[in-house]
Amino acid sequence: MPARVHALLVVRPDGREAADIRLQRTLTALRAQSRPVDTLTIILCETDAAVQDVARASQAEGVIGADRRTSFADALALGSHRLEGDAVWVLTHDTVPDVDALTRLAGALEAAPSVAFAAPKLVRSDERDRIVSLGVSMTTLGRTVGLADGEHDQGQYDGAEDVLGTDVRGILVRADAWTALGGVDAGLAGADEGLDLGIRARLRGGRVALAPGAVVAVSARPVAPLRTAYAARTAQLHRRLSYAAAPLVALHWLTLLPLALLRSLAALLGKRPGQILPEWGAAVTAMVRPAAVARSRRGIRRQRAASWAQIAPLRVTGAELRHRLDDDLPVGAGRGDLHFFSGGGAWIVLGALVVSVVSFVSLLAWPVLGGGALAPLRGTVAGLWADAASGARPLGWDTVGPADPFSAVVALIGTMSPAAPSRALVVLWVLALPFAALGGWFAATRFSDRAIVRAVVAVGWALAPSLLGALIAGRPAVVIAHLVLPWLVWAASVAHRSWSTAGVASILAVVVIACAPSLAPALGVVFLVGVVLTVTVQRGRGLARVIWLIVPTVVVFAPLVWTRLGAGEPWALLADPGVPLADPAGADAARRMLLALGFPVTDGWGAFLPGIVAMWTPLLVAPVLVLAVAGLVLGRSIPALVLAITALTGLGSAAVAIGVAVASDGPDAVTLFPGAALSLYWIAALCAVALALDAIRGVERAGARVRGTLAVVTMAALALSAVPALTAPLRGAAAVTQGTTSTLPAYVEAEGRGGLSTATFVMTPTADGAVVADVVWGGTASLGGQTTLRTSRSAPDAGDERTAALVAALVADPDGSAVPDLAAHGIAFVVLGDGADSDAARAFRLVAETALDQRADLEVVGETAKGKLWRITGEVADRADAGAGTGDAWRIALVQAGIVLAALLLALPTRRSLEEARRRPRVVGRPRRRVRRVVTTVPRDAASAEASQVAEASQASQVDDAPTAPKTDDPEAGES
Repeated sequence: MPARVHALLVVRPDGREAADIRLQRTLTALRAQSRPVDTLTIILCETDAAVQDVARASQAEGVIGADRRTSFADALALGSHRLEGDAVWVLTHDTVPDVDALTRLAGALEAAPSVAFAAPKLVRSDERDRIVSLGVSMTTLGRTVGLADGEHDQGQYDGAEDVLGTDVRGILVRADAWTALGGVDAGLAGADEGLDLGIRARLRGGRVALAPGAVVAVSARPVAPLRTAYAARTAQLHRRLSYAAAPLVALHWLTLLPLALLRSLAALLGKRPGQILPEWGAAVTAMVRPAAVARSRRGIRRQRAASWAQIAPLRVTGAELRHRLDDDLPVGAGRGDLHFFSGGGAWIVLGALVVSVVSFVSLLAWPVLGGGALAPLRGTVAGLWADAASGARPLGWDTVGPADPFSAVVALIGTMSPAAPSRALVVLWVLALPFAALGGWFAATRFSDRAIVRAVVAVGWALAPSLLGALIAGRPAVVIAHLVLPWLVWAASVAHRSWSTAGVASILAVVVIACAPSLAPALGVVFLVGVVLTVTVQRGRGLARVIWLIVPTVVVFAPLVWTRLGAGEPWALLADPGVPLADPAGADAARRMLLALGFPVTDGWGAFLPGIVAMWTPLLVAPVLVLAVAGLVLGRSIPALVLAITALTGLGSAAVAIGVAVASDGPDAVTLFPGAALSLYWIAALCAVALALDAIRGVERAGARVRGTLAVVTMAALALSAVPALTAPLRGAAAVTQGTTSTLPAYVEAEGRGGLSTATFVMTPTADGAVVADVVWGGTASLGGQTTLRTSRSAPDAGDERTAALVAALVADPDGSAVPDLAAHGIAFVVLGDGADSDAARAFRLVAETALDQRADLEVVGETAKGKLWRITGEVADRADAGAGTGDAWRIALVQAGIVLAALLLALPTRRSLEEARRRPRVVGRPRRRVRRVVTTVPRDAASAEASQVAEASQASQVDDAPTAPKTDDPEAGES
């Protein structure tokens, strides 16, 4: 046993508990040791007066003051200058050793002369049967592995003796070894001190012995994930550079940043985004500290007496590490089967497909959709994504700026049919009803596990008035937003649980707001409610995942927001994307009543019934709204609260939208269309219906009958309400028609297939004799090429004034320089459209046609279905402003693509994320039942005893939806 033991006690307050109380607890435990400490030195890292008073009253031989930024290693170095004795006991103010701890440590130290230091068993002070640390090792690549961290102490490791390293707290080190090793390496940044000390002791020829009988209780360390991850990675990189062979040090240094990039991608894929910033911080830190590495390598070289081969047997192998990771996975399933096929979900989707094919049978032969707000797509995938890129826009004289995010959505859809991108919209129209039914069914799984309840939501979402109205009116943005919304509900409702669902929800949020920017305020309110609930109900667990939901949306919309704010037009951000289409209905009281019932426009029964009867047909959806109100009262409180707020914000957005005009179509103002807002209102109402039906209790058969009756009545009423919309295409009452591959004459389309280098000057007379002029770059005014930078501008810009002047010059001055000016700007064709059918329009057309025919620099191509076409005969320049304003476009696109890629990597499931998802309930807001404990009689023989214990453990672990998670220091563990 060492003749004299010198204890170094470091006090570094962390703010979680009064440092003086914890220090007093430690000093009391030291005084109670069966083998007392001979000398005590206390190092105080900027503590308050109360701690200093406790330290002075401790009868320590010295109390050393230090700055609060002093690291643990530096604090020990300050105390080591006063070292006297045969052994050093390293303690912190949150360690409370048992009475015989020092005796057992000293015994382990004296067991063999080769033992450099002995380590105790560290346990939690508030749960002494939970091991904090009992030995540390590392993998071949230097990853630190705790050998027993977090395990329940059942004495399973009490026979362990030889380890590679340990936690530094509580170790008893020979004084000569401590001096020779230079104490703890300050370059480790506060992590892996015991592991590094053990490795260096091994290389010096010593050993690290465990003393499991020496128990030291430690307080739970403050939860600071970023700081902890940074310290751990910095220590790992520092050790790698310190341990590497001399020829490989430079290679390791050069690979620090590339390795940080690869590990960042792996962290996203592994659902550990919190490790990205620490990874880069640690890499930079390791690169700029060559002196610390050189000092560490010099110490190892000077003291080394053994080879690295002697350390290899104590490393953790890859197989052992995988086994440990597998053991960490949750056991068992916390949710039942989805029952998509057996529960009728597949039949509902199939039925919706049949109804869609019957209703839109003519679409099956159409290559392109037209009418309403529909327009052809570019003919190539490259053209689709060119429309989605920032820079010169494909419409307007010289419109330059960021593309609407909706253009990227259109490009993504068109890419799914690379040979004929416009065909993708036709397929989307035909599959909209089954896709909606599928999305509604899965959204319902978050609110009920009953098949009939999910069926009601699926049917209700497929027959939603907002979807049917958008399909008939030809509004692609509303259709896409409607199809994505239920999946956003499905993912966002559990986004706090895992990074996978948070990643999925963040991408879906981008799509929804890209299709309906006017939904941003409503979804923002719902997001704030989610943040508040996460902070209060979940006590902050999963808050980072919830906040991530808006990050991709903010980044994707940032260029457009910056442009609009810079132009002083913030309200233009709410403009509907795509082709501007006027709202045919008004904003009177009758219209607002229809909005309250979920209809963006009339339900269409007026074509079948007398007006006095048709005015009451919208009430066919009343069962949905009545059950929704009942669900908000009877359903689970938190989901009901969120759904109520969602429904109110959706309905409020729709009511406001019909009175707000931020866009224009030529001389006509275009108000916001309420369809997407009503879809948000409708999904909240349907989910509330699910809560109401799921809340029906009582005798099981009676409850099932009531639930079934209400469900059948609701679905039948919705089906009857949808009859006019579903038969509109067959009756020829739909605005959707067969379109053409270009909005320009076929001759122009053929010439414009090379890209956007040349344009067409289009003039269209209006009913009052005015002219709407536009410049279309390329072969068509595509759907993805539409831009709210033009449709929602509050005043004419320089390009508009230039366009108007050229129209006047072309018509009034046949010998002027208008055509050479067009050619110099990159315009190769002039089209005079048919325009309105009025005397004023026909008069202008006659005058303009005569003036253009007289020009020698224009060649008549002829009459086309799009109007009369002329070709400029002179030399046409390429687009002069094609690169203007795009110097930073690629940087913006790179940042946006990086964030979207990060969201995609987070969204990709892994085996571990799937296993973790299975232990959590699929239905949100449902409380867990208490654990059912089964008392069994003692069996007579050992075999039956073992079987009984297994059965009892299995039955006792059953809970309502998820098994109880093991207790751990991770605040995210066990989250429900």
